[in-house]
Amino acid sequence: MSTETEPRVEQEPLDVFDPRLTRFDIMREGARREGIEIVHYEAQYPPNSRAERRMVRIVASFFLLTGLAATAFLLIYSFGPWEYEMGSNPSKLYTPLLGLTLGVALLGIGFGVLTWGKKLLPREVAIQDRHDGPSATEERKITGETMVYIAEELGLKRRKALGFAALLGLAPVGAVAAAPLIGGLIKDPVEDRILFKTGWDPAGNGGNPVRVTREDGSPIRPEDVSVGGQMTVFPGIPGGATNEHADSPTLLIHLRPDDAQKTRDTLKAINRDSMWQNFVAYSKICTHAGCPASLYEQQTNRLLCPCHQSQFLITDNARPIFGPATRSLPMLPIEVDEEGFFVATSDYKVAVGPAFWERP
Repeated sequence: MSTETEPRVEQEPLDVFDPRLTRFDIMREGARREGIEIVHYEAQYPPNSRAERRMVRIVASFFLLTGLAATAFLLIYSFGPWEYEMGSNPSKLYTPLLGLTLGVALLGIGFGVLTWGKKLLPREVAIQDRHDGPSATEERKITGETMVYIAEELGLKRRKALGFAALLGLAPVGAVAAAPLIGGLIKDPVEDRILFKTGWDPAGNGGNPVRVTREDGSPIRPEDVSVGGQMTVFPGIPGGATNEHADSPTLLIHLRPDDAQKTRDTLKAINRDSMWQNFVAYSKICTHAGCPASLYEQQTNRLLCPCHQSQFLITDNARPIFGPATRSLPMLPIEVDEEGFFVATSDYKVAVGPAFWERP
């Protein structure tokens, strides 16, 4: 047995085009020319032995488990109860089941690859010397043969069941990666305006304007909000202040006269006729991540979202002026009815919240 002090015996380069050489000989020669000496290389199991077949079945089972879990993810994603419903119902399990099936699929891939590498690939001990210099012309031949040899050592050609299991297991994973991207393009939410309907929609109130109310359902008059003050309001319909209409909380603000005039001068076309005298109402749902934007600075007329520090300028269409939000807060058209109470003349004219099909 040689030691580090013994000189290394230099071998004459082999003719890699010699047909008597095996693919392993060419691969070893290529490694030797790169300064890598393979000193130990052996299979972990005799070919087609009972132990090898057992390990192949274990690895195949991991990949098949991956395929089953990924297929289950696709089925749940495509046909599961994705629309959230109040109360105890299967919609509560939709997101957890997606997470569970995706997690099992990824674990199956991880355990399959690790077991394959640890238990089926040959054991190898190699020593490499550092050296400089360009590659020789013959390196193309060596590199090609080495890559083919590595592919053969994976055992896919001989262990067809393993390759078939890997294909069945990994193909659905690719579909899982594409499903959320493709699934989000199947239904256009603008077509039936599903993102535009909140509790302020008159259609849910028999076609009549929805009254602006407090959380307890009591209506609000203009004199209930002091100058420079604000109040969180809800649609005056059954369940208007509950999670059933979680997209409807609105901030009703009584602007100072100068600020109200500034607001009217900067109104976009879509927001014209949405103010009533010096009152303006904006959605409380932040257009960044859907948090409640409810921290109102009276002196600066800024509305702050506490989650990610987005700031909206109330006197300029609630335009975002700081933070990650990129869309203005939707304005709710309001007026006062014959009884002197605030009502919403229509629903929001743009989508509420962070999600929007055609976000600018």
